[in-house]
Amino acid sequence: MEDDILTIEEVAKYLRVSERTVYDWAQKGEVPSGKIGTVWRFKKSEIEKWVNDRLSSGSRPSPSGTQIQVKNILSPDRIIFLNHSTKHDALVELANNLSTAPQVKNAQELSVEILKREELMSTAIGRGIAIPHVRLSSVTDLVMSVGISKHDIIDFQTIDDTPVKLLFMIAASYNQHAYYLQTLSFFSTKLKNKDLRDGLLSVTTPIDAYNLLIQ
Repeated sequence: MEDDILTIEEVAKYLRVSERTVYDWAQKGEVPSGKIGTVWRFKKSEIEKWVNDRLSSGSRPSPSGTQIQVKNILSPDRIIFLNHSTKHDALVELANNLSTAPQVKNAQELSVEILKREELMSTAIGRGIAIPHVRLSSVTDLVMSVGISKHDIIDFQTIDDTPVKLLFMIAASYNQHAYYLQTLSFFSTKLKNKDLRDGLLSVTTPIDAYNLLIQ
């Protein structure tokens, strides 16, 4: 599974960019790729590592200079405790919760697209964290839900073999590309803090988790 080969179309779909952009990146050597004859191909494992490296850097401000304010994209009612051991069930429950946000206009589309994205490539980033994310035209503004699992979710394809217990699901409007990437980077960096991760796993109420995240 780790060495699955992806096409330009599949990489473009995963990264939510145009096929032309992926082609240009491949031509310039900006994304790990190789040619089979005259056709570009990409190793799934290498693309996943490339994405995680970019998310983990977390050092670049967005072009607009927008600062991430957790309280603007998360509320205590969108922090839930999960009781599932499979990613499908955990993602569906979290997507259903996220769909209660007024910014999400099509609950079914959100759930379907989140699962499709996960099938294409794991959103687990290590340290027991997954950040499932999607941009949709039916979402009016960036919003998120957080799932805290008391059980190991064992079937995420993690890069460090650590079972997932913390899920941060982000949905954004299709035209929020820069803000969307900045938010992914922000949480990837924030969650490197072991004290924060341990604190989230030990809370007993959503408001306690919320207060940790807005600090």
